[in-house]
Amino acid sequence: MPTTPLTQQNFQTVVATNHIVLVDFWATWCGWCTRFAPVYEASAETHRDIVHATVEAEAEPALAAAGQVDRYPWIMAFREGMLVYSKAGFLPADQLEELVQQIRWMDMETFRREHRQPARETAVPAEPAAGRAGPAPGRQSYGWPGL
Repeated sequence: MPTTPLTQQNFQTVVATNHIVLVDFWATWCGWCTRFAPVYEASAETHRDIVHATVEAEAEPALAAAGQVDRYPWIMAFREGMLVYSKAGFLPADQLEELVQQIRWMDMETFRREHRQPARETAVPAEPAAGRAGPAPGRQSYGWPGL
C-alpha cells in the first residue's frame, strides 16, 4: 500500500477513521528524510492494515507547528485516534518494525488510564473491517510491552 499524503484538510479525518496511523513528517532538504523514505515505504507495503501517512512539513507548516515538530524525520503514531508516540529521528528498518509491533499490541486500556483518556464507548467488534487492524479473536491475555 502506498503512503498517504496528509494535509490540514484531511489529517483529522484520516487519524479518526483508521485504527492505527503512522505519520512521517519530512522536509525536501532533509538528507535523513531521503534515507528514511524507502524504509517507511517498505513498512507500508508490509503492514497494509496500518495507514502510513506523510506530511511535507514545509508545505504544511500549521500541521508541523501543531505537532511541535522541529526536526526531521519526525514520526507520530496514532491508535484509535489518540497520539501514542511522537519522536524525531531516523529509524532503521528493524527499529521501525519494533515500533509498529509495540503500537499494534499496546494495552490501550492501560494507556487511557495512564493518560486520563475516556474509555471507548463502543465495544471492539469481534472481527475488524477488512483491511483494518484490530485485536485477535479469542481471549485477550497476550500483549506487547508498552512504549
